[in-house]
Amino acid sequence: MRPIIKVENLGKRYRIGEREPYRTIRDSITRAVAAPWRGLRARIAGEAAPADANHVWALSGVSFDVMPGEVLGVIGRNGAGKSTLLKVLSRITEPTTGRVELYGRVGSLLEVGTGFHPELTGRENIFLSGAIMGMRRAEITRKFDQIVAFAEIDQFVDTPVKRYSSGMYVRLAFAVAAHLDPEILLIDEVLAVGDVAFQKKCLGKMGDVAREGRTVLFVSHNMASIESLCSACLMFQSGRLEARGAPLEIMSRYVAAGVESGSSVRALVRHSGRRSHCVPAMTQVELRTEGGVPSAAIRMGAPLEIHVRYRANRPLRPVLGAIVKTSYGAPVFCASDRFCDQLIFCDPLACGTVICAIEKIPLMPGSYFIDLYLGDANGDFDVIHDAISFEVLPADVTGSGRLPPASAGPVFCNATWRLLDD
Repeated sequence: MRPIIKVENLGKRYRIGEREPYRTIRDSITRAVAAPWRGLRARIAGEAAPADANHVWALSGVSFDVMPGEVLGVIGRNGAGKSTLLKVLSRITEPTTGRVELYGRVGSLLEVGTGFHPELTGRENIFLSGAIMGMRRAEITRKFDQIVAFAEIDQFVDTPVKRYSSGMYVRLAFAVAAHLDPEILLIDEVLAVGDVAFQKKCLGKMGDVAREGRTVLFVSHNMASIESLCSACLMFQSGRLEARGAPLEIMSRYVAAGVESGSSVRALVRHSGRRSHCVPAMTQVELRTEGGVPSAAIRMGAPLEIHVRYRANRPLRPVLGAIVKTSYGAPVFCASDRFCDQLIFCDPLACGTVICAIEKIPLMPGSYFIDLYLGDANGDFDVIHDAISFEVLPADVTGSGRLPPASAGPVFCNATWRLLDD
């Protein structure tokens, strides 16, 4: 089967601080003919290649294929090249190097303001967009009512889109892109502009499009959406394609790459979060997950172990407490041996490692911090706020094939259900 999208050695270079000059066809031909001779002359003269300090490569050496019907997620940090890739695929931006082959009609939703003429009405822009995609007027007319209903702009369909709110604009843009039967649908993070109900509606529509066998490229920072919608995933970093694979595998790699190197282990001797007037006994904290692997990226429902090393000025039976908080500082739950006295019969040690093992982490996807409290039977004497942070990755913990929404709160509860006949 032939790929519906074929990308070979794609590169896009931008000039920093100024616009690229416009050149005539004669200028381009002259430069192309002269370029090999300039390079040869420089090598003969022993001159170094000119510095490229005035340019930045938004994409460099990117190659991949997309098969028909594949739903491909694209993830990466801001500036990684994701949006530039979609602009090249949408033929908005011309590549500097390499080539792209597209075998199908392309619908795209890249950013607010792209694709519509502000002076035209919603109705006129729908027909204009369809015509640009190569559709006949009869085809657009057949889809028109569905587009307007999905976008919820019935009263404003004959109003110039320059008077639309950003939410109305995005609703209409998505409706046009999804309903005009493109073989290839390109969606950027622009969906974040809409409200929560609209985002859910769009994700549902994207799922329908995927099930119809059309090809989707979906750029998003929402890991739950990537895992639930996509059959494969690309990870970009600094303009390069770093990895491709199953969504969960690539997402784990992405989170691990985004977390500071060695962040599963944190030295505590000079930690800035230590409470004043404490006895500095805790020296290191380490997080481990499935299989005892050190990691600051934990899957939903996976085990979490908190290893805390300490060194005291006398032997003691340590009591460790850990408070897990959201990224906003709100406490979520506490685990402390002070409530259960499991270490009360251990031999006193002046130095050692206390391990707090949580069988299944009951958290929704997101970033979390841990406060640590170390003491003995008389109370806590070393307290460190925000001792270490970790990320919880989305996972199908119920086996239903669906992922819980992160917006539902920080705690996940796996309940059972039954129905009684009244």
